[in-house]
Amino acid sequence: MKNKLPIHCPSCQNNLAVQGLICENCKTSVAGLYQMPVLLQLSPDQQQFIIDFVKSSGSLKDMASKLGLSYPTVRNMLDAVINDIQKSESSNP
Repeated sequence: MKNKLPIHCPSCQNNLAVQGLICENCKTSVAGLYQMPVLLQLSPDQQQFIIDFVKSSGSLKDMASKLGLSYPTVRNMLDAVINDIQKSESSNP
């Protein structure tokens, strides 16, 4: 199993930036300083929620059924994800 990409600094908990990428096939590397994509700044649970939400064609009713939760609870979960995305976007112009 591959390691998960860290998104927060282990020392100060600030968001990390990407400095380089490498092709595993030909070993070409790209270096620079790039911001972490907004979706990667979300928690693993929030990322999974978004994946499940898309797979359910954006139906909160289907999500509630799948998760065994009430519709208002799933709506609150979606609102929390939206709020965190908006925070990330505003802190990384």
